[in-house]
Amino acid sequence: MADHVLPDPVVHIADVRELDHDLVVVPDGRVQLVPNIGVIGGRDAVLVVETGLGPGNAEKVLEFATEYAKGRRLYLTTTHFHPEHAFGAQVFAGEATFLLNRAQAEDLKVKGPGYLDMFRGLGERAARHLDDVVLPEPDLVYDDVYDLELGGRVVQLRATGRAHTKGDQVVRVPDAGVLFTGDLVETGQFAIFPWFPPYDTDVSGTRWITVMERLAGEGARVVVPGHGAVGGPELLADVRDYLRLLRDETWARRDSAMSEETIVEEVRALMIQRHPEWTERDWIDKGVGCLCTEHPS
Repeated sequence: MADHVLPDPVVHIADVRELDHDLVVVPDGRVQLVPNIGVIGGRDAVLVVETGLGPGNAEKVLEFATEYAKGRRLYLTTTHFHPEHAFGAQVFAGEATFLLNRAQAEDLKVKGPGYLDMFRGLGERAARHLDDVVLPEPDLVYDDVYDLELGGRVVQLRATGRAHTKGDQVVRVPDAGVLFTGDLVETGQFAIFPWFPPYDTDVSGTRWITVMERLAGEGARVVVPGHGAVGGPELLADVRDYLRLLRDETWARRDSAMSEETIVEEVRALMIQRHPEWTERDWIDKGVGCLCTEHPS
C-alpha cells in the first residue's frame, strides 16, 4: 500500500469514550493500522487492551494507562498478534503483566517476524513505527480461559479458537456488558481475511462463522471492534451474516465449473451491492480465496 493512501498510523489519546464506570476506549479515529484501545479498571488493577503499532504508539498508551491507573497495578493483553494490536508490548515490560492465550503467544513467536517484515513493506510511515520493535514474550500464558481479577471487577479473557487468526481472543467485561472483539469484528468495512498463501493460511472462514454465531448469542450490550466505531450487538450479527453470505455465494459457484477468478469477480460484485457503504473491498477477494479451500465440517 503506497504512502499516499496510508495515513500515518498514530494513536491519538483524544475523544476518549467512557463505556461504563472505570472503563474507557481510545478510539481509532478511523485511521488504518490504528486499533481501538481499551482501558478497564477495578479497585486494585487496570487492564490495557492493545498497544498500537510499534513502541512510539505504545509509549503514549502506557503513559495514558499509568495516569489513568493512579497507582493501581497494570496488566496488558492483546486480541491477536497482528502488528497494530501487539507490536508495542515491549514498552510495557517491567510496567505491566503481559498475558496471552497459548495459541496467540505461539503466533507472536512463530509468525511475528514475518508480519514485522510484511508491515514494514506497507510504506515509510508504517515502517517508521516499527523501528526498534522487539517481539515480546508474555509474562503469563493461559490455555483457553482466564478470569482476571482487578478488584471488584472480573475481566474474562477467552480464546475463541481459529478464526481471523489461530490465537484470537475476546475480552469480556460481564458487569458492564462490554465485549472487545479485536479483528473478529470491524465496523463499516469488510472482514479482514489475512489469506496470504503459502505464507499464512491460518484464517478460517467457516470457523469464524462458528465463533460469530456463539458471540452473537452471548448477550453483549456494547461491542468494541478491532477497528471502527463502538456499537451494539448488531455489529456481531452484521459480521456473522456477511460471513455466511460470503460462504454460501462462494460455495455455490465453487461447486460449478467456474474459475476462481470468475468466482471472485461475481461474489465481490454481489457483496459490494449488498454493502455499498463498507470500505476495504479488497478483503472480499481474500475471503473468497480462503473459502474456496474450505468445506463443511
